[in-house]
Amino acid sequence: MFYGLIVSMYFQDNRQHKSPHIHVKFQDEEAIFKIPDGSLLAGNLPSAKAKLVSAWIEIHQDELMADWELAVSGQHPYKIDPLK
Repeated sequence: MFYGLIVSMYFQDNRQHKSPHIHVKFQDEEAIFKIPDGSLLAGNLPSAKAKLVSAWIEIHQDELMADWELAVSGQHPYKIDPLK
């Protein structure tokens, strides 16, 4: 969680979207962002918040991809530092 954004990665969540991704909630909105490029896959967030998420993905790309591999295989992903 950072700047009011709640970032989640779900176990075995590779059926609907296929590509590596994260779920991000902010207030009443939810969006799905692709890893590793940070592009919006589905949903909507305010523009400034979407830019923060994309920047965070870029910074933590390797960690996110490693966590994705763990999550889709049913293992617990590691926590990743928030954007500061």
